[in-house]
Amino acid sequence: MSTSQSHRVASGIGRASALLASGTMVSRVLGFVKVIIFARIIGQFGQGADAFNIANQLPNQIYVIVAGGVLSAVLVPQIVRSSLHKDGGTGYINKLVTVALVILGITTLAATLCAPALTWLVVGNNLPPEQMSLAIAFAYWCLPQIFFYGLYTVLGEVLNARKSFGPFTWVPVFNNVVAIAGLVAFSILFGADPNGTLKATDYTTAMIVVLAGSATLGVIVQATSLLYFWKRIGLSYRPDFHWRGVGLGAAGKMASWTFGMLLLTTFAGIIETRVVSEASGSDASVAVMSTAWLVFMLPHSIITVSIATAYFTRMSEHASTANIAAVRTDASSAVRGTSLIIVLATAVIAVCAYPFSVFFVELFSQVQALGNVILAYIVGLVAFCVLFVFQRTFYALGDTRTPFYFTLFQVILVTIGVIGCSFLPTEWIAAGIALVVSVAGAAQTVLAGFLLRRKLGGIDGRRIVRSLSTYVLAAVIPTALGVFLMAQFGAFEDGGFAVASVPGAIVSMLVVGSAMLVLYFGTLLILRTSELKVVLDPMLARIRRR
Repeated sequence: MSTSQSHRVASGIGRASALLASGTMVSRVLGFVKVIIFARIIGQFGQGADAFNIANQLPNQIYVIVAGGVLSAVLVPQIVRSSLHKDGGTGYINKLVTVALVILGITTLAATLCAPALTWLVVGNNLPPEQMSLAIAFAYWCLPQIFFYGLYTVLGEVLNARKSFGPFTWVPVFNNVVAIAGLVAFSILFGADPNGTLKATDYTTAMIVVLAGSATLGVIVQATSLLYFWKRIGLSYRPDFHWRGVGLGAAGKMASWTFGMLLLTTFAGIIETRVVSEASGSDASVAVMSTAWLVFMLPHSIITVSIATAYFTRMSEHASTANIAAVRTDASSAVRGTSLIIVLATAVIAVCAYPFSVFFVELFSQVQALGNVILAYIVGLVAFCVLFVFQRTFYALGDTRTPFYFTLFQVILVTIGVIGCSFLPTEWIAAGIALVVSVAGAAQTVLAGFLLRRKLGGIDGRRIVRSLSTYVLAAVIPTALGVFLMAQFGAFEDGGFAVASVPGAIVSMLVVGSAMLVLYFGTLLILRTSELKVVLDPMLARIRRR
Protein backbone atom coordinates (compact mmCIF):
# COMPACT_ATOMS: atom_id res chain seq x y z
CA MET A 1 0.00 0.00 0.00
CA SER A 2 1.44 3.40 -0.99
CA THR A 3 1.90 6.30 1.42
CA SER A 4 -0.95 8.27 -0.19
CA GLN A 5 -3.26 5.25 0.01
CA SER A 6 -2.34 4.71 3.66
CA HIS A 7 -3.08 8.34 4.38
CA ARG A 8 -6.49 8.13 2.71
CA VAL A 9 -7.33 4.96 4.66
CA ALA A 10 -6.21 6.51 7.94
CA SER A 11 -8.16 9.66 7.13
CA GLY A 12 -11.31 7.61 6.43
CA ILE A 13 -10.92 5.69 9.66
CA GLY A 14 -10.32 8.95 11.49
CA ARG A 15 -13.47 10.58 10.11
CA ALA A 16 -15.59 7.54 10.92
CA SER A 17 -14.09 7.29 14.40
CA ALA A 18 -14.67 11.00 15.05
CA LEU A 19 -18.33 10.72 14.02
CA LEU A 20 -18.77 7.68 16.25
CA ALA A 21 -16.96 9.32 19.14
CA SER A 22 -19.02 12.53 18.93
CA GLY A 23 -22.30 10.64 19.10
CA THR A 24 -21.07 8.40 21.87
CA MET A 25 -19.76 11.37 23.83
CA VAL A 26 -23.09 13.21 23.71
CA SER A 27 -24.93 10.03 24.65
CA ARG A 28 -22.54 9.24 27.49
CA VAL A 29 -22.74 12.78 28.86
CA LEU A 30 -26.52 12.50 28.90
CA GLY A 31 -26.11 9.04 30.43
CA PHE A 32 -24.10 10.58 33.24
CA VAL A 33 -26.72 13.26 33.70
CA LYS A 34 -29.34 10.50 33.90
CA VAL A 35 -27.40 8.56 36.54
CA ILE A 36 -26.70 11.74 38.53
CA ILE A 37 -30.40 12.62 38.49
CA PHE A 38 -31.24 9.04 39.46
CA ALA A 39 -28.79 9.19 42.37
CA ARG A 40 -30.22 12.52 43.56
CA ILE A 41 -33.80 11.25 43.32
CA ILE A 42 -33.58 7.55 44.22
CA GLY A 43 -30.17 7.35 45.92
CA GLN A 44 -27.31 4.86 45.57
CA PHE A 45 -27.38 2.98 48.88
CA GLY A 46 -31.11 2.40 49.53
CA GLN A 47 -33.44 -0.54 48.98
CA GLY A 48 -35.22 1.14 46.06
CA ALA A 49 -31.99 1.93 44.17
CA ASP A 50 -30.68 -1.63 44.49
CA ALA A 51 -34.06 -3.17 43.59
CA PHE A 52 -34.31 -1.08 40.42
CA ASN A 53 -30.73 -1.77 39.37
CA ILE A 54 -31.17 -5.51 39.96
CA ALA A 55 -34.21 -5.46 37.65
CA ASN A 56 -32.72 -3.10 35.07
CA GLN A 57 -29.49 -5.06 34.76
CA LEU A 58 -31.35 -8.20 33.66
CA PRO A 59 -31.99 -6.86 30.11
CA ASN A 60 -28.78 -4.83 30.17
CA GLN A 61 -26.58 -7.84 30.88
CA ILE A 62 -28.11 -9.72 27.97
CA TYR A 63 -27.82 -6.68 25.68
CA VAL A 64 -24.12 -6.17 26.43
CA ILE A 65 -23.34 -9.76 25.55
CA VAL A 66 -25.60 -9.89 22.50
CA ALA A 67 -24.30 -6.56 21.17
CA GLY A 68 -20.69 -7.62 21.58
CA GLY A 69 -21.27 -11.28 20.84
CA VAL A 70 -24.03 -13.05 18.93
CA LEU A 71 -25.30 -10.15 16.81
CA SER A 72 -22.11 -8.15 16.33
CA ALA A 73 -20.00 -11.24 15.74
CA VAL A 74 -22.38 -12.58 13.10
CA LEU A 75 -23.99 -9.60 11.41
CA VAL A 76 -21.14 -7.40 10.20
CA PRO A 77 -18.92 -10.11 8.66
CA GLN A 78 -21.91 -11.89 7.09
CA ILE A 79 -23.40 -8.68 5.69
CA VAL A 80 -20.06 -7.56 4.27
CA ARG A 81 -19.71 -10.91 2.51
CA SER A 82 -23.33 -10.81 1.30
CA SER A 83 -22.66 -7.49 -0.48
CA LEU A 84 -21.07 -9.61 -3.23
CA HIS A 85 -24.53 -11.07 -4.04
CA LYS A 86 -26.40 -9.85 -7.11
CA ASP A 87 -28.90 -7.86 -5.03
CA GLY A 88 -26.15 -6.22 -2.99
CA GLY A 89 -27.04 -8.31 0.03
CA THR A 90 -30.58 -6.98 0.55
CA GLY A 91 -32.23 -10.40 0.53
CA TYR A 92 -29.65 -11.85 2.86
CA ILE A 93 -30.08 -8.94 5.28
CA ASN A 94 -33.85 -9.49 5.40
CA LYS A 95 -33.38 -13.19 6.18
CA LEU A 96 -30.68 -12.61 8.80
CA VAL A 97 -32.62 -9.82 10.53
CA THR A 98 -35.76 -11.96 10.58
CA VAL A 99 -33.89 -14.78 12.29
CA ALA A 100 -32.48 -12.37 14.86
CA LEU A 101 -35.84 -10.77 15.62
CA VAL A 102 -37.61 -14.11 16.01
CA ILE A 103 -34.97 -15.27 18.48
CA LEU A 104 -35.12 -11.96 20.34
CA GLY A 105 -38.92 -12.04 20.49
CA ILE A 106 -39.05 -15.54 21.92
CA THR A 107 -36.27 -14.77 24.41
CA THR A 108 -37.95 -11.56 25.57
CA LEU A 109 -41.34 -13.18 26.05
CA ALA A 110 -39.87 -16.11 27.98
CA ALA A 111 -37.73 -13.82 30.15
CA THR A 112 -40.64 -11.52 31.02
CA LEU A 113 -42.88 -14.43 31.98
CA CYS A 114 -40.06 -15.77 34.16
CA ALA A 115 -39.35 -12.45 35.88
CA PRO A 116 -39.73 -13.81 39.45
CA ALA A 117 -37.46 -16.79 38.75
CA LEU A 118 -34.84 -14.64 37.00
CA THR A 119 -34.80 -12.12 39.85
CA TRP A 120 -34.37 -14.89 42.41
CA LEU A 121 -31.65 -16.45 40.25
CA VAL A 122 -29.69 -13.18 40.32
CA VAL A 123 -29.94 -12.38 44.04
CA GLY A 124 -30.99 -15.62 45.72
CA ASN A 125 -32.24 -15.11 49.28
CA ASN A 126 -30.04 -12.09 50.03
CA LEU A 127 -32.88 -9.55 49.93
CA PRO A 128 -35.70 -9.18 52.46
CA PRO A 129 -39.11 -10.27 51.06
CA GLU A 130 -40.44 -6.74 50.53
CA GLN A 131 -37.32 -5.66 48.58
CA MET A 132 -37.47 -8.86 46.54
CA SER A 133 -41.10 -8.12 45.62
CA LEU A 134 -40.13 -4.61 44.53
CA ALA A 135 -37.29 -5.95 42.37
CA ILE A 136 -39.67 -8.41 40.67
CA ALA A 137 -42.20 -5.65 39.99
CA PHE A 138 -39.47 -3.54 38.38
CA ALA A 139 -38.30 -6.59 36.36
CA TYR A 140 -41.71 -7.06 34.71
CA TRP A 141 -41.42 -3.54 33.31
CA CYS A 142 -37.71 -3.72 32.43
CA LEU A 143 -37.33 -7.13 30.78
CA PRO A 144 -39.13 -6.13 27.52
CA GLN A 145 -36.07 -3.95 26.90
CA ILE A 146 -34.29 -7.11 25.71
CA PHE A 147 -36.15 -7.13 22.40
CA PHE A 148 -35.62 -3.43 21.73
CA TYR A 149 -31.94 -3.48 22.72
CA GLY A 150 -31.59 -6.36 20.28
CA LEU A 151 -33.53 -4.51 17.58
CA TYR A 152 -31.26 -1.49 18.08
CA THR A 153 -28.19 -3.70 17.70
CA VAL A 154 -29.49 -5.48 14.59
CA LEU A 155 -30.50 -2.30 12.79
CA GLY A 156 -27.36 -0.47 13.90
CA GLU A 157 -24.92 -3.19 12.90
CA VAL A 158 -26.48 -3.35 9.43
CA LEU A 159 -25.90 0.40 9.13
CA ASN A 160 -22.29 -0.05 10.32
CA ALA A 161 -21.73 -2.80 7.75
CA ARG A 162 -22.98 -0.37 5.10
CA LYS A 163 -20.51 2.21 6.48
CA SER A 164 -23.23 4.45 7.90
CA PHE A 165 -21.61 4.73 11.33
CA GLY A 166 -23.25 7.79 12.88
CA PRO A 167 -26.83 6.73 13.75
CA PHE A 168 -25.75 3.74 15.88
CA THR A 169 -23.97 6.05 18.32
CA TRP A 170 -26.31 9.03 18.13
CA VAL A 171 -29.76 7.49 18.74
CA PRO A 172 -28.98 6.49 22.38
CA VAL A 173 -29.31 10.23 22.99
CA PHE A 174 -33.07 9.79 22.51
CA ASN A 175 -33.06 6.99 25.10
CA ASN A 176 -31.35 9.17 27.69
CA VAL A 177 -33.65 12.13 27.03
CA VAL A 178 -36.75 9.99 27.59
CA ALA A 179 -35.28 8.36 30.71
CA ILE A 180 -34.30 11.75 32.16
CA ALA A 181 -37.81 13.06 31.52
CA GLY A 182 -39.16 10.02 33.38
CA LEU A 183 -36.91 10.70 36.38
CA VAL A 184 -37.91 14.37 36.46
CA ALA A 185 -41.58 13.33 36.34
CA PHE A 186 -40.94 10.88 39.20
CA SER A 187 -39.39 13.65 41.29
CA ILE A 188 -42.26 16.04 40.61
CA LEU A 189 -44.93 13.45 41.36
CA PHE A 190 -43.38 11.61 44.31
CA GLY A 191 -40.46 13.68 45.63
CA ALA A 192 -36.74 12.84 45.96
CA ASP A 193 -34.86 10.44 48.24
CA PRO A 194 -31.11 11.11 47.64
CA ASN A 195 -29.92 9.25 50.74
CA GLY A 196 -32.05 6.17 50.06
CA THR A 197 -34.16 6.37 53.22
CA LEU A 198 -37.35 5.04 51.58
CA LYS A 199 -38.14 1.40 52.30
CA ALA A 200 -39.24 -1.02 49.59
CA THR A 201 -42.78 -0.99 50.98
CA ASP A 202 -42.97 2.78 50.38
CA TYR A 203 -42.93 2.29 46.59
CA THR A 204 -46.41 2.40 45.05
CA THR A 205 -47.54 0.91 41.74
CA ALA A 206 -47.53 4.38 40.18
CA MET A 207 -43.93 4.96 41.29
CA ILE A 208 -42.86 1.63 39.77
CA VAL A 209 -44.62 2.36 36.46
CA VAL A 210 -43.11 5.84 36.10
CA LEU A 211 -39.57 4.77 37.03
CA ALA A 212 -39.28 1.47 35.15
CA GLY A 213 -41.77 2.31 32.39
CA SER A 214 -39.88 5.44 31.35
CA ALA A 215 -36.62 3.46 31.27
CA THR A 216 -38.15 0.92 28.88
CA LEU A 217 -39.83 3.62 26.76
CA GLY A 218 -36.41 5.21 26.22
CA VAL A 219 -35.05 1.94 24.81
CA ILE A 220 -38.06 1.59 22.50
CA VAL A 221 -37.50 5.09 21.08
CA GLN A 222 -33.79 4.38 20.67
CA ALA A 223 -34.38 1.23 18.63
CA THR A 224 -37.27 2.30 16.41
CA SER A 225 -35.62 5.61 15.43
CA LEU A 226 -33.00 3.65 13.44
CA LEU A 227 -35.67 2.67 10.92
CA TYR A 228 -35.57 6.25 9.65
CA PHE A 229 -31.84 5.97 8.94
CA TRP A 230 -32.38 2.66 7.14
CA LYS A 231 -34.68 4.44 4.72
CA ARG A 232 -32.15 7.24 4.25
CA ILE A 233 -29.52 4.83 2.87
CA GLY A 234 -32.07 2.96 0.75
CA LEU A 235 -32.70 -0.04 3.00
CA SER A 236 -36.12 -1.40 3.85
CA TYR A 237 -36.92 -4.44 5.92
CA ARG A 238 -39.32 -7.14 4.78
CA PRO A 239 -39.69 -10.25 6.96
CA ASP A 240 -38.32 -13.29 5.16
CA PHE A 241 -38.77 -16.72 6.72
CA HIS A 242 -37.18 -18.65 3.82
CA TRP A 243 -33.90 -19.27 5.61
CA ARG A 244 -32.52 -22.20 3.63
CA GLY A 245 -30.00 -22.05 0.85
CA VAL A 246 -28.41 -18.72 1.63
CA GLY A 247 -25.57 -19.81 3.92
CA LEU A 248 -27.30 -19.09 7.22
CA GLY A 249 -25.85 -22.36 8.54
CA ALA A 250 -22.44 -20.68 8.86
CA ALA A 251 -23.99 -17.76 10.70
CA GLY A 252 -25.83 -20.16 13.01
CA LYS A 253 -22.61 -22.01 13.80
CA MET A 254 -20.92 -18.73 14.69
CA ALA A 255 -23.89 -17.71 16.81
CA SER A 256 -23.84 -20.98 18.74
CA TRP A 257 -20.40 -20.23 20.13
CA THR A 258 -21.25 -16.65 21.00
CA PHE A 259 -24.46 -17.86 22.64
CA GLY A 260 -22.21 -20.05 24.77
CA MET A 261 -20.29 -16.90 25.66
CA LEU A 262 -23.63 -15.33 26.62
CA LEU A 263 -24.33 -18.15 29.03
CA LEU A 264 -20.83 -18.00 30.52
CA THR A 265 -20.84 -14.24 31.06
CA THR A 266 -24.39 -14.25 32.37
CA PHE A 267 -23.37 -16.92 34.86
CA ALA A 268 -20.47 -14.76 36.05
CA GLY A 269 -22.79 -11.73 36.31
CA ILE A 270 -25.25 -13.72 38.42
CA ILE A 271 -22.48 -14.78 40.81
CA GLU A 272 -21.31 -11.16 41.10
CA THR A 273 -24.81 -9.83 41.82
CA ARG A 274 -25.58 -12.59 44.29
CA VAL A 275 -22.46 -11.89 46.31
CA VAL A 276 -22.63 -8.08 46.20
CA SER A 277 -26.34 -8.07 47.11
CA GLU A 278 -25.27 -9.34 50.54
CA ALA A 279 -24.28 -5.72 51.24
CA SER A 280 -27.57 -4.21 49.99
CA GLY A 281 -29.29 -1.69 52.22
CA SER A 282 -26.28 -0.20 54.01
CA ASP A 283 -22.99 -0.63 52.12
CA ALA A 284 -21.92 -0.35 48.48
CA SER A 285 -23.95 -2.89 46.53
CA VAL A 286 -25.69 -3.34 43.17
CA ALA A 287 -26.47 0.33 42.46
CA VAL A 288 -22.95 1.47 43.39
CA MET A 289 -21.34 -1.18 41.18
CA SER A 290 -23.61 -0.16 38.30
CA THR A 291 -22.57 3.49 38.65
CA ALA A 292 -18.88 2.63 38.97
CA TRP A 293 -19.12 0.47 35.85
CA LEU A 294 -20.67 3.40 33.98
CA VAL A 295 -17.66 5.56 34.91
CA PHE A 296 -15.35 2.74 33.82
CA MET A 297 -17.12 2.35 30.48
CA LEU A 298 -17.05 6.06 29.58
CA PRO A 299 -13.58 6.20 27.96
CA HIS A 300 -14.01 2.72 26.52
CA SER A 301 -17.27 3.67 24.81
CA ILE A 302 -16.04 7.00 23.47
CA ILE A 303 -12.57 5.95 22.37
CA THR A 304 -12.19 2.19 21.96
CA VAL A 305 -15.62 1.36 20.56
CA SER A 306 -15.51 4.32 18.17
CA ILE A 307 -12.11 3.42 16.72
CA ALA A 308 -12.57 -0.35 16.78
CA THR A 309 -16.03 -0.20 15.15
CA ALA A 310 -14.59 1.71 12.21
CA TYR A 311 -11.71 -0.77 11.96
CA PHE A 312 -14.04 -3.77 12.32
CA THR A 313 -15.75 -3.24 8.99
CA ARG A 314 -12.35 -2.91 7.30
CA MET A 315 -11.03 -6.02 9.02
CA SER A 316 -14.12 -7.93 7.88
CA GLU A 317 -13.51 -6.80 4.29
CA HIS A 318 -9.86 -7.86 4.45
CA ALA A 319 -10.76 -11.18 6.06
CA SER A 320 -13.34 -11.88 3.32
CA THR A 321 -10.52 -11.67 0.76
CA ALA A 322 -8.10 -13.67 2.96
CA ASN A 323 -5.79 -10.65 3.34
CA ILE A 324 -4.44 -11.73 6.74
CA ALA A 325 -1.55 -9.26 6.65
CA ALA A 326 -4.00 -6.37 6.39
CA VAL A 327 -6.10 -7.78 9.26
CA ARG A 328 -2.96 -8.00 11.39
CA THR A 329 -2.04 -4.40 10.55
CA ASP A 330 -5.55 -3.17 11.37
CA ALA A 331 -5.57 -4.97 14.74
CA SER A 332 -2.18 -3.54 15.71
CA SER A 333 -3.17 -0.02 14.66
CA ALA A 334 -6.45 -0.22 16.58
CA VAL A 335 -4.72 -1.39 19.77
CA ARG A 336 -1.99 1.24 19.62
CA GLY A 337 -4.33 4.07 18.65
CA THR A 338 -6.87 3.40 21.40
CA SER A 339 -4.31 2.68 24.11
CA LEU A 340 -2.64 6.05 23.66
CA ILE A 341 -5.76 7.79 24.99
CA ILE A 342 -6.95 5.00 27.28
CA VAL A 343 -3.76 5.04 29.37
CA LEU A 344 -4.30 8.76 30.06
CA ALA A 345 -8.00 8.19 30.79
CA THR A 346 -7.09 5.44 33.27
CA ALA A 347 -4.69 7.72 35.14
CA VAL A 348 -7.08 10.71 35.23
CA ILE A 349 -10.12 8.71 36.39
CA ALA A 350 -8.06 6.94 39.06
CA VAL A 351 -6.81 10.23 40.45
CA CYS A 352 -10.26 11.84 40.24
CA ALA A 353 -12.25 8.85 41.57
CA TYR A 354 -13.33 10.52 44.83
CA PRO A 355 -14.34 13.91 43.32
CA PHE A 356 -16.11 12.00 40.54
CA SER A 357 -18.19 10.22 43.18
CA VAL A 358 -19.49 13.54 44.53
CA PHE A 359 -21.76 13.79 41.48
CA PHE A 360 -23.67 10.73 42.69
CA VAL A 361 -23.56 10.78 46.51
CA GLU A 362 -23.28 13.37 49.29
CA LEU A 363 -21.93 11.69 52.44
CA PHE A 364 -18.13 11.34 52.53
CA SER A 365 -18.38 7.70 53.62
CA GLN A 366 -20.44 7.01 50.49
CA VAL A 367 -17.99 9.03 48.36
CA GLN A 368 -15.16 6.80 49.61
CA ALA A 369 -17.15 3.62 49.01
CA LEU A 370 -18.09 4.54 45.42
CA GLY A 371 -14.62 5.93 44.71
CA ASN A 372 -12.96 2.71 45.85
CA VAL A 373 -15.12 0.64 43.49
CA ILE A 374 -14.26 2.99 40.60
CA LEU A 375 -10.54 2.59 41.41
CA ALA A 376 -10.82 -1.19 41.50
CA TYR A 377 -12.49 -1.26 38.09
CA ILE A 378 -10.30 1.34 36.40
CA VAL A 379 -7.03 -0.55 36.89
CA GLY A 380 -8.31 -3.03 34.30
CA LEU A 381 -9.37 -0.46 31.69
CA VAL A 382 -6.38 -0.74 29.34
CA ALA A 383 -6.57 -4.53 29.27
CA PHE A 384 -10.34 -4.38 28.74
CA CYS A 385 -9.95 -2.12 25.70
CA VAL A 386 -7.17 -4.23 24.17
CA LEU A 387 -9.32 -7.33 24.70
CA PHE A 388 -12.19 -5.64 22.87
CA VAL A 389 -10.00 -5.14 19.78
CA PHE A 390 -8.69 -8.73 19.94
CA GLN A 391 -12.21 -10.08 20.24
CA ARG A 392 -13.50 -8.06 17.30
CA THR A 393 -10.54 -9.27 15.23
CA PHE A 394 -11.58 -12.88 15.85
CA TYR A 395 -15.14 -11.96 14.83
CA ALA A 396 -13.89 -10.35 11.61
CA LEU A 397 -12.13 -13.63 10.83
CA GLY A 398 -15.41 -15.50 11.36
CA ASP A 399 -14.04 -17.20 14.48
CA THR A 400 -16.40 -17.15 17.47
CA ARG A 401 -15.17 -20.42 18.96
CA THR A 402 -11.83 -19.09 20.22
CA PRO A 403 -13.43 -16.12 22.07
CA PHE A 404 -15.65 -18.67 23.81
CA TYR A 405 -12.60 -20.43 25.24
CA PHE A 406 -10.82 -17.33 26.53
CA THR A 407 -14.13 -16.11 27.95
CA LEU A 408 -14.52 -19.44 29.74
CA PHE A 409 -11.04 -18.90 31.22
CA GLN A 410 -12.06 -15.44 32.48
CA VAL A 411 -15.37 -16.67 33.90
CA ILE A 412 -13.61 -19.38 35.90
CA LEU A 413 -11.22 -16.81 37.40
CA VAL A 414 -14.04 -14.36 38.15
CA THR A 415 -16.24 -17.02 39.75
CA ILE A 416 -13.47 -18.21 42.07
CA GLY A 417 -12.48 -14.65 42.98
CA VAL A 418 -16.03 -13.38 43.53
CA ILE A 419 -16.94 -16.30 45.77
CA GLY A 420 -13.82 -15.47 47.77
CA CYS A 421 -15.10 -11.87 48.13
CA SER A 422 -18.16 -13.16 50.00
CA PHE A 423 -15.86 -13.65 53.01
CA LEU A 424 -14.85 -9.97 53.05
CA PRO A 425 -16.49 -7.40 55.37
CA THR A 426 -19.63 -6.14 53.62
CA GLU A 427 -18.16 -2.65 53.12
CA TRP A 428 -15.38 -4.13 50.94
CA ILE A 429 -17.36 -6.70 48.92
CA ALA A 430 -18.15 -4.39 45.98
CA ALA A 431 -14.57 -3.10 45.65
CA GLY A 432 -13.24 -6.64 45.97
CA ILE A 433 -15.46 -7.91 43.16
CA ALA A 434 -14.45 -5.00 40.92
CA LEU A 435 -10.76 -5.79 41.50
CA VAL A 436 -11.34 -9.48 40.73
CA VAL A 437 -13.01 -8.51 37.44
CA SER A 438 -10.02 -6.30 36.55
CA VAL A 439 -7.40 -8.95 37.32
CA ALA A 440 -9.33 -11.69 35.50
CA GLY A 441 -9.82 -9.39 32.50
CA ALA A 442 -6.08 -8.72 32.29
CA ALA A 443 -5.34 -12.46 32.32
CA GLN A 444 -8.00 -13.00 29.66
CA THR A 445 -6.40 -10.33 27.45
CA VAL A 446 -3.00 -12.02 27.64
CA LEU A 447 -4.54 -15.36 26.65
CA ALA A 448 -6.56 -13.76 23.82
CA GLY A 449 -3.43 -12.08 22.47
CA PHE A 450 -1.54 -15.37 22.50
CA LEU A 451 -4.34 -17.17 20.65
CA LEU A 452 -4.74 -14.35 18.10
CA ARG A 453 -0.99 -14.41 17.48
CA ARG A 454 -1.21 -18.10 16.62
CA LYS A 455 -4.15 -17.53 14.30
CA LEU A 456 -2.64 -14.59 12.42
CA GLY A 457 0.96 -15.76 12.50
CA GLY A 458 1.83 -12.72 14.59
CA ILE A 459 0.10 -9.63 15.98
CA ASP A 460 2.90 -7.07 15.74
CA GLY A 461 3.46 -7.87 19.42
CA ARG A 462 6.80 -6.13 19.92
CA ARG A 463 5.47 -2.89 18.50
CA ILE A 464 2.32 -3.10 20.63
CA VAL A 465 4.30 -3.79 23.82
CA ARG A 466 6.77 -1.01 23.00
CA SER A 467 3.94 1.47 22.45
CA LEU A 468 2.09 0.46 25.65
CA SER A 469 5.31 0.72 27.65
CA THR A 470 5.89 4.21 26.27
CA TYR A 471 2.37 5.31 27.19
CA VAL A 472 2.65 3.94 30.73
CA LEU A 473 6.05 5.59 31.20
CA ALA A 474 4.64 8.90 29.97
CA ALA A 475 1.78 8.61 32.50
CA VAL A 476 3.91 8.06 35.63
CA ILE A 477 4.83 11.69 36.34
CA PRO A 478 1.35 13.07 35.42
CA THR A 479 -0.23 10.54 37.81
CA ALA A 480 2.11 11.49 40.65
CA LEU A 481 1.40 15.18 40.03
CA GLY A 482 -2.34 14.46 39.93
CA VAL A 483 -2.32 12.69 43.29
CA PHE A 484 -0.32 15.56 44.82
CA LEU A 485 -2.70 18.21 43.48
CA MET A 486 -5.77 16.26 44.59
CA ALA A 487 -4.33 16.04 48.09
CA GLN A 488 -3.95 19.82 48.07
CA PHE A 489 -7.61 20.12 47.07
CA GLY A 490 -8.56 17.94 50.04
CA ALA A 491 -9.93 15.04 47.97
CA PHE A 492 -8.97 12.45 50.59
CA GLU A 493 -10.46 14.05 53.70
CA ASP A 494 -13.99 14.70 54.90
CA GLY A 495 -15.01 18.29 54.12
CA GLY A 496 -12.16 18.82 51.65
CA PHE A 497 -12.76 21.28 48.82
CA ALA A 498 -12.76 18.56 46.14
CA VAL A 499 -15.36 16.38 47.87
CA ALA A 500 -17.52 18.84 49.79
CA SER A 501 -19.64 19.97 46.81
CA VAL A 502 -20.20 19.40 43.11
CA PRO A 503 -18.67 22.79 42.10
CA GLY A 504 -15.57 21.98 44.15
CA ALA A 505 -15.32 18.57 42.51
CA ILE A 506 -15.63 20.11 39.04
CA VAL A 507 -12.95 22.72 39.67
CA SER A 508 -10.58 20.13 41.14
CA MET A 509 -11.03 17.69 38.28
CA LEU A 510 -10.65 20.38 35.61
CA VAL A 511 -7.41 21.67 37.13
CA VAL A 512 -5.91 18.28 37.83
CA GLY A 513 -7.11 16.66 34.61
CA SER A 514 -5.79 19.54 32.48
CA ALA A 515 -2.40 19.43 34.17
CA MET A 516 -2.16 15.67 33.67
CA LEU A 517 -3.23 15.91 30.02
CA VAL A 518 -0.66 18.59 29.14
CA LEU A 519 2.15 16.77 30.93
CA TYR A 520 1.24 13.39 29.39
CA PHE A 521 1.10 14.61 25.80
CA GLY A 522 4.15 16.80 26.36
CA THR A 523 6.06 13.72 27.47
CA LEU A 524 4.90 11.77 24.42
CA LEU A 525 6.07 14.61 22.17
CA ILE A 526 9.48 14.59 23.83
CA LEU A 527 9.64 10.81 23.35
CA ARG A 528 8.64 11.35 19.68
CA THR A 529 5.85 8.81 19.87
CA SER A 530 4.82 7.86 16.33
CA GLU A 531 1.19 7.12 17.28
CA LEU A 532 0.80 10.65 18.65
CA LYS A 533 1.85 12.02 15.28
CA VAL A 534 -0.91 9.99 13.61
CA VAL A 535 -3.44 11.54 15.98
CA LEU A 536 -2.16 15.11 15.71
CA ASP A 537 -1.46 15.36 11.96
CA PRO A 538 -5.12 15.32 10.79
CA MET A 539 -6.01 17.90 13.46
CA LEU A 540 -3.14 20.22 12.50
CA ALA A 541 -3.93 19.84 8.81
CA ARG A 542 -7.54 20.81 9.45
CA ILE A 543 -6.46 23.88 11.44
CA ARG A 544 -4.13 24.97 8.62
CA ARG A 545 -6.91 24.63 6.04
CA ARG A 546 -9.16 26.85 8.16
